[in-house]
Amino acid sequence: MSVAQKEAKKSGGLGETFSVIIQALLLALVIRTFLFQPFSIPSGSMRPTLLEGDYLFVTKWAYGYSRHSFPFSPPLFSGRIFGSGPERGDVVVFKFPPNPSIDYIKRVIGLPGDRIQMRQGQLFINDQPVPREKVGQIDNPDVTEVNRPVDVYKETLPNGVSYDTLDLTPNGVGDDTREFIVPAGHYFMMGDNRDNSTDSRFNVGYVPEENLVGRANIIFFSIAGGASPLEIWKWPSLMRPSRLFNGVH
Repeated sequence: MSVAQKEAKKSGGLGETFSVIIQALLLALVIRTFLFQPFSIPSGSMRPTLLEGDYLFVTKWAYGYSRHSFPFSPPLFSGRIFGSGPERGDVVVFKFPPNPSIDYIKRVIGLPGDRIQMRQGQLFINDQPVPREKVGQIDNPDVTEVNRPVDVYKETLPNGVSYDTLDLTPNGVGDDTREFIVPAGHYFMMGDNRDNSTDSRFNVGYVPEENLVGRANIIFFSIAGGASPLEIWKWPSLMRPSRLFNGVH
């Protein structure tokens, strides 16, 4: 083989490698934009449903697409396309309205036109109390973040969706609120950890439908203690096997 042939072969090999890399990046971008996006839980606001250190997939097509479906939220268009609204009780990733560069995850409590209020720790929707049943206590700091037993209450929304909430502090600051009237095209979000959640009761406010990113779907990895998934040597002691591949409800 001549020197020229060797150089041509080498050049072709490099070109093919770059082509494969570009195709892989484009495929990953398409999957992330239109199908699934990985998301890690950054805070304890959704305990006990979701814990810090949970890694989950978010389905992007669930509510259609907006500019926030794309990386860096380019202003390609306004509103949503191919969209359908979330259902009450869905666990949703959305862009924080005051600063859309930040992702939040909460549960949809109020739909457009709903009247939402907390009274003595009980949720009211359209002036009707949401059934709330004490189901026990959790005494596990990995779940509650506190070194004491915490009361757990099951709520059941009008559409039948049930989930557990934590009551860290009886008569907490978010247990009694004014009545919120959800505007058209917006949603009212709350965390399941009711006394430790910055949500629509506070500075999150009403969430525009354009800010919805997707619906939380399944936990694919979970590790405690603030460890990184890349710290493989910590998996034997800190990984939470019982949470792997659990659906988010």
